[in-house]
Amino acid sequence: MKVKSLFWIFAFLLLVILSLLTSIVVQKESWMFYLVEGLIVVAIFLLIVFYKKIVKPLNTIGNGMDLLREQDFSSRLSPVGQYEADRVVNIFNRMMEQLKNERIRLREQNNFLDLLIKASPMGVIILNFDEKITSLNPAAIKVLGIHSVEEVANKKLQDIDSLLAEELATLSFNDIRTVQLNDSNIYKCTYSSFIDQGFQHPFILIESLTDEVMKAEKKAYEKVIRMIAHEVNNTTAGITSTLDTVESTLTEVENTEDIREVMRVCIDRCFSMSRFITNFADVVKIPEPDLRRQDLNTLVNSCKMFMENICHDRDISITLRLSENLNEVMVDASLFEQVMVNIIKNSAESIESQGEIIITTTNNPICLEVADNGKGINKETAAKLFSPFFSTKPEGQGIGLIFIREVLLKHGCTFSLRTYDDGLTRFRILFE
Repeated sequence: MKVKSLFWIFAFLLLVILSLLTSIVVQKESWMFYLVEGLIVVAIFLLIVFYKKIVKPLNTIGNGMDLLREQDFSSRLSPVGQYEADRVVNIFNRMMEQLKNERIRLREQNNFLDLLIKASPMGVIILNFDEKITSLNPAAIKVLGIHSVEEVANKKLQDIDSLLAEELATLSFNDIRTVQLNDSNIYKCTYSSFIDQGFQHPFILIESLTDEVMKAEKKAYEKVIRMIAHEVNNTTAGITSTLDTVESTLTEVENTEDIREVMRVCIDRCFSMSRFITNFADVVKIPEPDLRRQDLNTLVNSCKMFMENICHDRDISITLRLSENLNEVMVDASLFEQVMVNIIKNSAESIESQGEIIITTTNNPICLEVADNGKGINKETAAKLFSPFFSTKPEGQGIGLIFIREVLLKHGCTFSLRTYDDGLTRFRILFE
């Protein structure tokens, strides 16, 4: 029972006793009546003092405990005019002020960390104890290829339709791994944890290494190509000039037709070698795109007409599924048409004969997709597709996809090339 309730019970009983005494005394002596009345007045005065000194301070402190329970750190207790109680009130008010300041500091710190994580170029994925996603920052949303946090909330990584998520799902605790995907992106992935309120919270950091690796890679192969091109062109120029002179001289000599034929073959081979190395040099010298607003559907139709005859010879049909009222995109028409031709050509070579190429455009976001029902790409090959000079074709030079990669990156596009569960291989290009 509360002290306040006990006080009122005590006051009631005391007044009842004094009233009974008064009724008894009245019947005996009148002076005793006045004495008892005086005692009643004194008792009432003492009860008021007792209430102010003990019950009211205790009631005030109880209100303070309610404020603490409700975590209302902005309210304060008023002094009650009692020395011991006011000391408690002052200490309580100082404590509430400190708690309020600490809450504000923590809130500001948490807000700062939230803003820092959101602005970080490094992807952050926080998991719960069941390894389900609880939160992720915008950088992680972008690299996973999803649209919002709600799309993956309370899902496990292996349940997300993303190649990177599939790789992340294979990480073990405290594992650090470099992952290269089929969109030419390279990521350093770290699986670790932090302690919060005595509990361990797992998280994954995703750091993009694509730009650094590509810069170092491009710098290396540019130097190699320049050296090779210089040596090969100088050598072949001297050889072809000499062979041409000798071949011309031998025309006046009888029975030298076989030798001259061999020389012509050698000259053709030198020219082929020169063209071969020139193709590599052209990849290095891709011009900066002249970006202008273009109708993507018009570009697709143009490339379809250009490649239709080649595909027709292989009994391959090209089907267009173009979105109406498609927003214009900022591209270099000449470079982008070369990209489209290369993609369609690769699809046709993958099909070989009797197949279908489906070209689709969609709005919001603007996406171009070239799908084919060819032989597909396995996981091992997918990770190497955009590596310099890698080719699955016996006579391939490995520069087609490098050209596509360089042009699309210069346009600020994101892209991917993979074979899906339905058997179709899709080259997807997303425009910002």
